[in-house]
Amino acid sequence: MDKAQLIALAKQAMERAYTPYSNFKVGSALLDAAGRVHLGCNVENAAYGPSNCAERTALFRAIADGEVAGSFQAIAVIGDTDRPITPCGVCRQVLVELCRPDMPVYMANLQGQMAETTVAELLPGAFTSHDLYGGSKD
Repeated sequence: MDKAQLIALAKQAMERAYTPYSNFKVGSALLDAAGRVHLGCNVENAAYGPSNCAERTALFRAIADGEVAGSFQAIAVIGDTDRPITPCGVCRQVLVELCRPDMPVYMANLQGQMAETTVAELLPGAFTSHDLYGGSKD
């Protein structure tokens, strides 16, 4: 699956977003090792704290569906922004936890602009389990 296809799926997921407070819809599509795509959208809550971003929704959904952390191939995120949307800080930390550092992150907007980076480039100097335990996550 190429970047454009993954971004198109993220756009479909964006239409499912539950955003009654901000009306700011975001969609995400996560490609797993078997070529399956796990969609995510942002889901808001009146208390704000329980709200969840599109990227985390896709990642958590994939984990709940039995996918293995570190096996994902790419993630796309799209929103109605002036430039390609970027994951928030919390999503960046979750990406570091569940994805390989070199995994591609495709960021897009509704005007057709796209940017590409990696998980490691999104959050240099990330806090990891190595910082807690001095070793691997296992």
